[in-house]
Amino acid sequence: MAECLKIFVSFFKIGLFTFGGGYAMVPLFRQELIEKRKYITEDELMDYYSIGQCTPGIIAVNVATFTGYKIQGAKGAVSATFAIVLPSLMIILLLAGILNVLSDNQTVSHAFAGIRLGVIALIGNEVLNLSKKAIKTRYHLFVFGVIAVLLFLFNFSAVEAVLVAAVLGGLRFFKEKWQ
Repeated sequence: MAECLKIFVSFFKIGLFTFGGGYAMVPLFRQELIEKRKYITEDELMDYYSIGQCTPGIIAVNVATFTGYKIQGAKGAVSATFAIVLPSLMIILLLAGILNVLSDNQTVSHAFAGIRLGVIALIGNEVLNLSKKAIKTRYHLFVFGVIAVLLFLFNFSAVEAVLVAAVLGGLRFFKEKWQ
């Protein structure tokens, strides 16, 4: 039970201090789960994000569920999932009543614009960090390039892109295995 409480506190903090959605949570996931608690590795975080991207639901919730399950099984998954969602639920309930009043306030509008820009910078930083760790060979760079072209030029969905990347990765494995 003590471990589930630690899991809850870790994911509650992540949920409480993250703005901008699943990708903006990567720095907090890294800091709390990899560096501080050592619950998962960098590769596991990337795997959970990849799987979370192509499974139904919110990516951050999926990552929390996968991580909680790895740490403590079903109890850990429930604890992490509830903890990551609870802060947003509390804040949304609080803001729902006053949002109409705040939406016309210029200071609040400018603050939200600043938050959006900060979140974009956080996501960009994480893209660079993840790419440094994920792109290890020329083939990885090739797969990255193919997926980028499919996303940007052909408007592939995230699920389609992940599936194509999985097929390309699988082809590489089979090519190496049969040589």
